[in-house]
Amino acid sequence: MDYQFADRVMGLKPSAIREILKYASDPNVISLSAGNPAPEAFPVVPLRECSTAIMKDHPIDALQYSVTEGLPALREDLREILRKGNIYHENDELIITSGAQQIMDLVSKSLLNEGDVVLCEEPSFLGALNTFRSYNARLRGIPLQDDGLDLIELEKALKEESRVKFLYIIPNFQNPTGITTSWEKRKEIYRLAQEYDILIIEDNPYGELRFAGEPISAIKTLDTDNRVLYCGTFSKIVSPGMRVGYAVCGNELIQKMVVCKQGQDVHTNIWSQMVIHRFLTHYDLSEHLTALRTIYRNKYSIAEEALAPYQELMPYRAIEGGLFIWCTLPNSIPMLDFCAAAVKECKVCAVPGNAFYTDDTMPCQSFRINYSSPTDEELAEGIHRLGELAKGWKDRG
Repeated sequence: MDYQFADRVMGLKPSAIREILKYASDPNVISLSAGNPAPEAFPVVPLRECSTAIMKDHPIDALQYSVTEGLPALREDLREILRKGNIYHENDELIITSGAQQIMDLVSKSLLNEGDVVLCEEPSFLGALNTFRSYNARLRGIPLQDDGLDLIELEKALKEESRVKFLYIIPNFQNPTGITTSWEKRKEIYRLAQEYDILIIEDNPYGELRFAGEPISAIKTLDTDNRVLYCGTFSKIVSPGMRVGYAVCGNELIQKMVVCKQGQDVHTNIWSQMVIHRFLTHYDLSEHLTALRTIYRNKYSIAEEALAPYQELMPYRAIEGGLFIWCTLPNSIPMLDFCAAAVKECKVCAVPGNAFYTDDTMPCQSFRINYSSPTDEELAEGIHRLGELAKGWKDRG
């Protein structure tokens, strides 16, 4: 059959990350490409105990339909947690979603018309960019500086674009660069959003994984007019496979997202929500997060040590948390050819940096490493292989 695809999906391409992950399934390949948490970070025993107790005491509740907004008990847990960080305000509402990725789809379906403009960091998270593209939005990237968005370029875009619906930003340990937006820039970003009357989507999947430096308050803490949609998830701190995320914003937007979600999946997996609720109420979340930070601090130290001999050929941006390291090659080494050779010749997967740009044909010399999911030995060996490949490339040139 000759399928007649909808116009809005004709130009969509498979995720470059997912395509690269096909190679990662080869047991001989060291994957530095996936955005997966460290296997040792999963609270397996507590989650098993939570699930067993639920299936023993509340099996029908876990197996039956539930409300679209999310498990009431878990929503109250989240309100309590978020109020402590001044993220949940009096006029806010909360929806529990199938991971934070679903938030991007729900807000896009709720707000975007064909031809509307989405501003985003350049580079940015590919999954979100592809979601915005699927609604025929036009993406405009704002360059990143060491402390976050280039504010001059942000205001220039706001002045030039008449149909901006929202700004998408990952202010903590940004994917893919690891950059954290400074408090001064967060305040100015919010001020500009007020001046030009746009929404901010503040995506914070990695904020709890800070292992160095001082925490910075969320942009949402500045929100006085329901202008910030705050996105959180349990994927990086409990389990990505359970698919439990959440969004907080003014009630009017959340209610429209609820209606859109009813046409997608009715509600987020109720068993997962019940397990998360029991985990939060029967175990010490602070103790769990402290353990995670220790794991990632140690793994990042291994990555830094492995990268040190190749600092001139593969300089990287130092990070204070999150899951990713952004490395940049000299102009003499073509990045795409390098990443292809890394897989084929060295059996190491890294993600080409151009995959994270609004236009993946833009020149890019950087690539992303995930240091969290490989074993310590694989991490050190994988970086060593990449470094030796870059060294050999330079010697050949």
